[in-house]
Amino acid sequence: MGTDILDHNDGSILMAHRFEIRKNKKGEFVAYFCYNSETMFWTEGYSSKASAKNAIESIIKNGPGAEMVDTTVE
Repeated sequence: MGTDILDHNDGSILMAHRFEIRKNKKGEFVAYFCYNSETMFWTEGYSSKASAKNAIESIIKNGPGAEMVDTTVE
C-alpha cells in the first residue's frame, strides 16, 4: 500500500494520532495505535516487524469501512 511508518527515535515531534511498533517482553513486534500519549488499541505480537507493518496497513485500509457492533446488553 505504501503508508509511511516513521522512526521517531531521533527525538522529532510526534503527531497526535499515530501507529507505533514496539517489542513486547517476548521479543515480538506489536503495532499500537496511539492518540497523544494514550494507547487506544494494539495488535497481537508478531515474529517480524514486516508482519506488524502489514497489520497497520490492513487497519488503515479496512478500518474506515468497518461496521461498529455494540454487544453490550442494556
